[in-house]
Amino acid sequence: MSSNETDIRDEKPQFVLPLVVRIERAEPPARTDALETAARAVLAILVDDRSHGEGEWAQVMTDWQDARIRKVVRRARGAEWRRAETLPGITVRGADAEVRVFPPVPLDGWPKELAKLQVSGTDLEDPAAPGPPRPGAALLWLNPDLEMSAGKAMAQAGHGAQLLWWAMPEADRKAWREAGFPLAVRTADPARWAGLTTSGLPVVRDAGFTEIAPGSCTVVSEFPVLGSPGD
Repeated sequence: MSSNETDIRDEKPQFVLPLVVRIERAEPPARTDALETAARAVLAILVDDRSHGEGEWAQVMTDWQDARIRKVVRRARGAEWRRAETLPGITVRGADAEVRVFPPVPLDGWPKELAKLQVSGTDLEDPAAPGPPRPGAALLWLNPDLEMSAGKAMAQAGHGAQLLWWAMPEADRKAWREAGFPLAVRTADPARWAGLTTSGLPVVRDAGFTEIAPGSCTVVSEFPVLGSPGD
C-alpha cells in the first residue's frame, strides 16, 4: 500500500469495532477458544444482513472499513455482561468462550455500557495444548516471536479472519460460511514464520497503537487446511 493510500485512510473519520469477551472470575475461557471465537464474531458481523444494503449497520460498517480497520477487545462479567448483551450486536459462542461483537463506533463515541469496561485483564491461558484443527478449517497463524495479551491477540485474530474473508473467492466464502466458519488459531513454528509472511497469504501488519511496534506482522491467514498442519 502506498503512502498516499495510507494518508487517505487516515484522513477519513476513524471508527473501531468493539468486541467484548465474557470472563467470569471463577470460569474464564481458554485462551485459544477466546481467540477463535473472536475471529468468528468478526466474520459474523461482516456477513450479517444488517451490515449490507439498507441494513441498519450498513453505513457504519462501510465507514469503518474505508478507514483504518481497528478493533478493541474489552472484558465483562456478571451484570456488565448482561448489560452488554442488551445493546445491538451479535454473541458468538465457542467451546466455553462467549464474545459479543457490536457495530463500529467512533473512536470517542463508545456507548457508556461499553466505555466503562476494562481493556486490561484479558490474560487467559490454555489448560492444555490445543488439538489439531479439523480438516478444512482456516488457519490463523500467530507470530511466534511476539508476546500479546489475550485481548490484543483476539483483535489480531479478528483482523486475520477479515483479511482472509476479503481474499477468498466467492465459492470458498459460501462454503466456509455454510460450514459455520471453521477456523483454528495456532502459533506458527518459528522455522515456518518467515516463509508464511512472504507466501502471498493475507498478512496482518499492526498499526502499532498498542503493545507492539508499528508494522509488526502478527497473523498470517491460510485456507483451506487439508489435514493437520505440521506445527
